[in-house]
Amino acid sequence: MWFDPICPWAWITSRWLLEVEQVRDVDVRFHVMSLSVLNEGRDVPEQYRTLLERGWGPVRVCIAVEQGHGGDAVRAFYTALGTRIHLGRAELGPQLYVDALTDVGLDPALADAATSTGYDEALRASHEAGMRPVGADVGTPVVHAPGPDGRPVAFFGPVVTPAPKGEAAGLLWDGVLLVAGTPGFFELKRSRDVDPSFD
Repeated sequence: MWFDPICPWAWITSRWLLEVEQVRDVDVRFHVMSLSVLNEGRDVPEQYRTLLERGWGPVRVCIAVEQGHGGDAVRAFYTALGTRIHLGRAELGPQLYVDALTDVGLDPALADAATSTGYDEALRASHEAGMRPVGADVGTPVVHAPGPDGRPVAFFGPVVTPAPKGEAAGLLWDGVLLVAGTPGFFELKRSRDVDPSFD
């Protein structure tokens, strides 16, 4: 799954995937995409533009964690970071990154990556790897998985709230893979009429 830690919908999908791991033969690996990168040069509302400017920090720290400690550390850090952002309503900034890094036993100095452009090349490469198979007209979450016939499939979503639990999570996984693996299938959508629920 490719995620941006600031996205509540990606957070819910990530929690769903962890449920799927418990009921299906699935090994979830987390990778970084960036809504800030995705929206560069786009005309977006001022409030969203402000969020995107602040959004560089957490994805840079995620890349620094990945480079220094690998994918398992990214998974743990994303959980710590997302819990603080989406459940704890923590503000984006240095203290958030230090606290989340400390939660998972990583060096708090990695928080300095938030203001360093030295991670941007790797960030853009990770973003591109996630987005290339689905295109630039979607955001996060993006999931890559083996399809029903074993060939890889990639898709945006699912956007769901709250995250299904137990066998309900597994059934949604089965259905998503089925439609994503159907040749020529591109979109299934309806208007969202509720806010993200983190229950």
